[in-house]
Amino acid sequence: MERQKVCLVSLGCPKNLVDAEVMLGHLPEDRFEIIVDESEADIIIVNTCSFIKEAKEESVETILEVADYKTNGHCRLLAVCGCLPQRYREELAEDLPEVDLFMGTGDAPRIVELLDAVEAGAQALQAVGEPEFLYDHTTPRVTSSPFYSTYVKIAEGCANLCSYCVIPQVRGTLRSRSIASVVDEVRTLAAAGVKEINLIAQDITAYGSDRDDGARIEDLLRELVKIEGLAWLRLLYAYPDGISDELLDLMASEEKICNYLDIPLQHIDDAVLAMMNRRVDEAGIRSLLDRIRRRIPDVTLRTSFIVGFPGETEGQFSRLHEFVKEGHFERVGVFRYSREEGTSAAELEEQVPERTKRTRYHKLMKAQNRISFRKNRDLVGRTEPVLVEGYSEETDLLLRGRSIRQAPDVDGQVYITAGQAEVGEIVMLRITDSSDYDLIGEIVEPSSLPSAAQV
Repeated sequence: MERQKVCLVSLGCPKNLVDAEVMLGHLPEDRFEIIVDESEADIIIVNTCSFIKEAKEESVETILEVADYKTNGHCRLLAVCGCLPQRYREELAEDLPEVDLFMGTGDAPRIVELLDAVEAGAQALQAVGEPEFLYDHTTPRVTSSPFYSTYVKIAEGCANLCSYCVIPQVRGTLRSRSIASVVDEVRTLAAAGVKEINLIAQDITAYGSDRDDGARIEDLLRELVKIEGLAWLRLLYAYPDGISDELLDLMASEEKICNYLDIPLQHIDDAVLAMMNRRVDEAGIRSLLDRIRRRIPDVTLRTSFIVGFPGETEGQFSRLHEFVKEGHFERVGVFRYSREEGTSAAELEEQVPERTKRTRYHKLMKAQNRISFRKNRDLVGRTEPVLVEGYSEETDLLLRGRSIRQAPDVDGQVYITAGQAEVGEIVMLRITDSSDYDLIGEIVEPSSLPSAAQV
């Protein structure tokens, strides 16, 4: 029997990407061939995001685009999975008759069963179950990340219940993997040549709090740093009140843990934070930033803020603007508040006009651009480890890579103007120039394989 060609389009965050890779891992090689060209695919799967309005719009646009291959390509079965059908199963079935199969965020292990059911029944199928699935080291997974770097999800779901967030609805409550499971997966990845592991969860500092075995993120890291071949461990999405002194001291002392933290703060005004149902106020945030900088002076901090939350006044936004201008963060992401049905924030009065949100967004980003430029200029002259990722998209005369200060997909890059190295190699690089988000430098010979702490 000829194998069916499957193309999977994954949208949204790295957590979604891991879900997509797990889904592909459940497709038997003797029956399915994974390809990247949608026009040649017999089956197209779109893994969607519905976190905010823009993500939902992108998901629907992508579904409609690939649906065209049912007429002008080889596609005979279109499946839509992930967050969007988990939230809007009934609406999507009515609005998108082109789709043959709807699956939820926890249905990856059922992919073959469901595809066969659609083929046998020749009619659209809604198969959105409860979001209870949690993959582990035994779960088949086809990694689509570069061979030298990948994401490892250590927990699923969230129990923080921020007033603007739909994650508990589409992902369920917090479910943490065992330390042994994560260690086994990372050990296997390192043995296969992966040098950088990016640990992800909705809130990595909550890791283990749902388990009976007392597992904590600090315990997990102590086991992971023992793995041979692993060079960089990066921590993403740390809730501010879960960042302990023990964690910071561990980051400072363990060479493999990147001195990099992504801490979504969302705002600085106490009244707005309270309406968001965030547990840390301005005083707590400032104390945290002070603790981090004292224990890890050379740390790189990323955060995200929401502008236009219901009731946010000009004065409250000005407080946020001034806070950003203080220059606490090397990286800042800004989101315009999205009114999501099913959240308590959606019911709040004084919804902020979209035009005001856009104005505040641009003002905050402009302020951070200046800070990012200044902080990058301060790095000129330093020698730091860089993970080589390939050639520049603009020209094959320049290699490009990332320093330990740059997380994949969200931060800038390093452009290498002198020296040679293999893709996936970690080299020492002297920074010679910079821009708002990117760095420029020269490889220092001889190259080596430094740890995350060698800066």
